[in-house]
Amino acid sequence: MLKVNDVAVSYGGIKAVRGISIELKPGELVALIGSNGAGKTSLLKAISGQIEIDQGSIFIDGKDMKGISAHNRVKLGLAHCPEARKIFGNQSVMDNLLLGAFLRFKTEKRAAINETIEEVFTIFPKLKDRQNQQAGTMSGGEQQMLAIGRALMLKPKILILDEPSMGLAPVIIDEVFNVVAKIRDTRTCSILLVEQLAYRALQLADRAYVLEQGVVRIEGTGKELQNSPEVRSAYLGGH
Repeated sequence: MLKVNDVAVSYGGIKAVRGISIELKPGELVALIGSNGAGKTSLLKAISGQIEIDQGSIFIDGKDMKGISAHNRVKLGLAHCPEARKIFGNQSVMDNLLLGAFLRFKTEKRAAINETIEEVFTIFPKLKDRQNQQAGTMSGGEQQMLAIGRALMLKPKILILDEPSMGLAPVIIDEVFNVVAKIRDTRTCSILLVEQLAYRALQLADRAYVLEQGVVRIEGTGKELQNSPEVRSAYLGGH
């Protein structure tokens, strides 16, 4: 579904990603963990076409992404739910969701899109209650739910989630991870998850990669990394 080969990314001469290779198979949830500055967000932006790569290649569904713009990657079924949510705060909840389905309006009937809205409301009942509310007036947790819901409106093949727990209260973090687990269990899309709460990410992950200073240091199944003494001491604290 996604194959990243020896990708490097730099900002003004500083290498943020130094030759990373990862893959994401159909229906998998793969976690990327690592400290701040490890290159996780830069790698996600490279995958979704927001920044250019210096070397290597990225394939989505077998198609080389060289020269393919970010919006054309969305057309291939890639939805990126960014760090810090970045919802449209001045728009209503419903308008945010409809914007997530923007490309589908060209090829599908409104009934199909309404069906997806109902699916999102089933996952996030609070969004149904708040559908006419201005999105920027909701709590941080509700905004995160909206950001994920908006991404799901594409009916993506690949869902990229960048730090979904950032800045949220513990009880809301539980809710968000329960939702990510539900999406994973349906296996309707592949999920690439970057998450600072490494132990929570590894509990959900089929496989995971540990990034350090722009390279992959360790890879394995979620369970293997949870049990790795090196990973436990560096990233999992008392977990």
